[in-house]
Amino acid sequence: MPLEPTFANLLMTRRLLLTLSSVFALSSFPASVSAAPSEVYELRIYTTNEGKLDALLARFRDHTCRLFEKHGMTNIGYWVPLAEEDGASNTLIYILKHASEEAAKTSFAAFGKDPEWQAARKASEEGGKILAKPPQSIFMQTTDYSPPIQTGSADSSRVFELRTYTTPPGKLDALHERFRNHTMKLFSKHGMTHIGYWTPTPSSPDADHKLIYILSHASHEAGLASFTAFRQDPEWITAKAASEKDGSLTLPQPEGVKSIYLRPTDFSPTR
Repeated sequence: MPLEPTFANLLMTRRLLLTLSSVFALSSFPASVSAAPSEVYELRIYTTNEGKLDALLARFRDHTCRLFEKHGMTNIGYWVPLAEEDGASNTLIYILKHASEEAAKTSFAAFGKDPEWQAARKASEEGGKILAKPPQSIFMQTTDYSPPIQTGSADSSRVFELRTYTTPPGKLDALHERFRNHTMKLFSKHGMTHIGYWTPTPSSPDADHKLIYILSHASHEAGLASFTAFRQDPEWITAKAASEKDGSLTLPQPEGVKSIYLRPTDFSPTR
């Protein structure tokens, strides 16, 4: 004979149902509510006054890189252009990694207030200011097809190539698709090494029309030869034609594709 539910049993059942409903309600929240902020990369470009590049490099080598790490920033790579027209005598290009854009702001604020940094900056500028203008900064996020960003030295004699593509409106996704399905494989086929692929973060006005990536080559000459072979590859010619049946995926030159060959500094984690 079934037992009649008691008041206590009914109360326990009600509490159980309330608990379960709370669990399901929490699990239905968007993942972004509890997700940790995505890590970001920052591309920074410094232009020095004439004759001051060595002083800037010395300051980074002896102080800045270590203080960046102290304040939560990760050094990825430091480079100087190979060609004078790209700034070989007055330009430093580097990439940092941050936990988030907000973390980057917090880290740089703490770095700027650090007494050791203030003393190093003052000492390095006794003969005049080093920078000719404020640094350029671009926050970036990795694409879904980028290899993991790793530091280290595969070959200390290799060179790097920073490439920036600017697309017409609405064409960035098609460019990503071409890289994902064709371009990267063909770069590898023709002897190029992938370092990283990024787009500016959503907070950037360039987020929907720029792709930024870095390759490495055995030498400048090897890089030029690899791209010549790549452009002549029948598979690339077919993929490019198919992807551009409705128009080019990059703006006309010189805005569409920019390339800067780089050499790593002696203190760069990536060489």
